[in-house]
Amino acid sequence: QVQLVESGGGLVQPGGSLRLSCTASGIIFRRYAVTWYRQAPGKQREPIATISTGSGTSTNYSDSVKGRFTISRANAMNMVYLQMNSLKPEDTAVYYCNTDSQRDRGYWGQGTQVTVSS
Repeated sequence: QVQLVESGGGLVQPGGSLRLSCTASGIIFRRYAVTWYRQAPGKQREPIATISTGSGTSTNYSDSVKGRFTISRANAMNMVYLQMNSLKPEDTAVYYCNTDSQRDRGYWGQGTQVTVSS
């Protein structure tokens, strides 16, 4: 059974940094592109960063996080990371990772809460 577990969230001041982790089990993670999503209170879940399969040489970012967030992967550990710098209050949200196939099956992990506040 596939499981994706997000971790690393927390409370951080504006301008601060966090690194989120996504740990996969039951799946050969390197075979899948992985996307980080976030859902702010009262808003729809939105994709913010995607990394390609294999070594992850191709990445894409939403305009809202481009230049501040970096997605990377560690295939040997079945993990994907999201380094978040220069955090803003509007980055406050629950953050999720997913593959397209799991998303299409309706699967979501529990997410990790990120709160940016002074």
